[in-house]
Amino acid sequence: MTIGASPPPAPPKGLPPLTKQTERSGGPVDPDQAKLQFDHADLSLEVFPEKQAISGRAVLSFTARAPLDRLVLDLDRNLPVRGVAINGQTLKPGAWSNPEGRLTITLPRAAAAGEQVNARIDYAGTPHVAVNPPWDDGFVWTRTRDGKPWVATTAEGYGCDLFWPCLDFPKGEPRLVDLRITVPRGLVAPGNGVLIDTEKLSGGRSRWHWRVKQPNSYGIAINAGPYQLITAPYRSRYGNSVPMQLWHLAGNRAKAEALFAEFAPALDFMESVIGPYPFGDEKVGVVEAPHLGMEHQTINAYGNGYGKSIDGFDQIFQHELSHEWFGNQLTAADWDDYWLHEGFAQYMQPLYGRWREGEARYAAMMSAIRGRIENRAPMVSGQSRTEEEVYEIKNGGPGPDIYYKGAWVLHTLRWLIGDDAFFESTTRLVYGRPDPRPGNFQPRYATTAEFQQIVARTAGRDLGWFFDAYLRRAALPELVMTRRGGQMTLEWVAGGPFPMPVEVELDGKVNRIEMPGGRATLAVPDAAHVVLDPAARILRRSEAVERFQAWQRDPR
Repeated sequence: MTIGASPPPAPPKGLPPLTKQTERSGGPVDPDQAKLQFDHADLSLEVFPEKQAISGRAVLSFTARAPLDRLVLDLDRNLPVRGVAINGQTLKPGAWSNPEGRLTITLPRAAAAGEQVNARIDYAGTPHVAVNPPWDDGFVWTRTRDGKPWVATTAEGYGCDLFWPCLDFPKGEPRLVDLRITVPRGLVAPGNGVLIDTEKLSGGRSRWHWRVKQPNSYGIAINAGPYQLITAPYRSRYGNSVPMQLWHLAGNRAKAEALFAEFAPALDFMESVIGPYPFGDEKVGVVEAPHLGMEHQTINAYGNGYGKSIDGFDQIFQHELSHEWFGNQLTAADWDDYWLHEGFAQYMQPLYGRWREGEARYAAMMSAIRGRIENRAPMVSGQSRTEEEVYEIKNGGPGPDIYYKGAWVLHTLRWLIGDDAFFESTTRLVYGRPDPRPGNFQPRYATTAEFQQIVARTAGRDLGWFFDAYLRRAALPELVMTRRGGQMTLEWVAGGPFPMPVEVELDGKVNRIEMPGGRATLAVPDAAHVVLDPAARILRRSEAVERFQAWQRDPR
């Protein structure tokens, strides 16, 4: 296509339609899927931008944890299966079915516990087109300014089964993935992990072979476009060198170089407060994308348009980079613990502002997100939930609170237990140990309950009341003050025990007031000027915020 020519018709967003099963990611695990240890996925995918179609071959290896007579995988039925082989034996078409997006394959013979099952699955079709990526998932088929194909995927909400047969729940990660992406002439295909090789094929096509260890399943991504590469090594404070790569579109070189200059400082910050970059033997990767962004492991999607912020750094880049620690290295064992991904990643931004410029920047950034907390539902239910049941308010979930309320919960916790205990707890959560070094840890799963236990051990006290108040109840604790006859009484109303101490400023002097039982009384002259929590240490109910939010909904 030449510059100035009319672009092809816009892709049909939202089509072909998805079944409820394919839209579902996570939740209670299918009993047959629970029997599988996912050892290896060798995925070969070819992208056809002109047809908005793909073809694929998935060679999957599993170890049976229990006796197994069928293999149950997740795969969008819009990608019909053309053939299946089990342990090298080609099956007849009646041996598999996929009416609703759960591919069920009858094994030629039952597998015993401990036995390996290898499946080769050939499929092709028209994948679902994302309506509003990255919030709605699927393929993005678009064109660059000079008319060249530009393709991307997102899969966090609906899951990996949008374009490959997988186990679509958080703990369904394969231990190793080989990803071979074939693209038309003139396109390149940045991918997860390490580039093993590129191969020239007939018709000017090329195949890009990437290999990644234990990727988050929704973090596997397809990217194809006329990319150019900026690369340099990052010299880690842990002594290792990590390749940094930024794949950008032609015409954006100067802007891309400015963004690339942010990589090393942002990495140094994360390493200084949390621990070593988790995938140092692979790469730090970013690819320009036709959507805002997503934490695709070692190849984070970036689509912020190289925008500028008053905070002095690109928040989309920094947020997605944080997910390499919170989401990819540490993966929530269930979507019910989703706030461990987003709350921590959100909190890293004001902490980064503090690291760069000091407390004033930190306070300004925390204040900017305070008014976005809605408290519609508890952040943690204690039940297995799907991604949509957590992310979507319409489904009864906490929605954006997993970001903004999560960040404020961590802000309050850091003040309550102190920096040393807070950052040690966070490091233990992310790496499973307090002394991470390159090579001495692996990606891991974690839960809110585990984080609570880690905090209790590190801080040396039970803080169940804190986690109950902020994560398991929706309404925020309210601090009620009454003054009468030279006395001031402070009382927490929290729906349960809440012995949170509070700072009180009396005529310019700040005192920390302990609140055993959630209540305290102190002598205060009637004429004294009192400011509660003057440094905004504590997430608590604010009538001012509630009035502001009500006005935002209806400013009349």
